[in-house]
Order: sequence, then C-alpha cells, then structure tokens
Amino acid sequence: MTSPDNTAPDRSVPLAEADLGALVDEWLDWDQTADLLGVTPAKVRTMIKDHELAGAVPSPGGRPSVPAAFFQDGLIVKGLPGLLTVLHDNNFDDRECIAWIFTDDDLPGRPIDALRENRGTEVKRRAQVLGF
Repeated sequence: MTSPDNTAPDRSVPLAEADLGALVDEWLDWDQTADLLGVTPAKVRTMIKDHELAGAVPSPGGRPSVPAAFFQDGLIVKGLPGLLTVLHDNNFDDRECIAWIFTDDDLPGRPIDALRENRGTEVKRRAQVLGF
C-alpha cells in the first residue's frame, strides 16, 4: 500500500480495503499462534474477541491468522492489547487495526515497530486522536 515511488503509504485506499497480505510479511494461523503462546486455538479466538490480539484473513481463501510481528520473545508485544482497545473504541475492526498498525506514516516507522521498540506511548496517543 505504498505509493508508486515507495515513499509513503497510499491513503487513497480505505484501511478496511487494504491488502493485508502485502502489508504484513509473516502470518501465524490460530494453531501456530496457540502453540507460540502455549494456549489452545479456542483461547486465541477469545483473545482476538477480547482485543488482546487482532486477526484477519490476509488473502482470499486463506485461513484466519495473526501477524507474527505481534509477538516478541514468545509473548504478545507490550502495549498491543491497549492499542487495539483504543482503535476498536474508534470503531476500527480487526482488518483496519492491522492495516493502521502496519502503515501509519505519522511516526518514524510503523506503529508495530514502535511498539516492538518499547515506544508505545506515542503510538497510543496517535491512535487516541483518530476519533477527533
């Protein structure tokens, strides 16, 4: 979802229609996610429902999956559940959350990169103002 010159995300495509397969390098299906976290696939489904994780079908005909970048050292990236709650409070669905987390250009780097580098406060601030 970058512009033809690869300098900035293409904002002409609504987040809900973003090509998640192109935005996210690696996906884990619910079974792989469950194995990583040491829980059942049913628990993964509950975690997605409770906005601890976000999941989507990255490409037509694919299986529901979770971006692998949502995990670090076998755990959910610090700050991700809070960020997902803020985004859902702004009426984002999971596809839109994932697209925003992997494409927002207001930060140096993507929001997922900031979260993984323990710079989540600014990401959360940016997400909070989305509703205004």
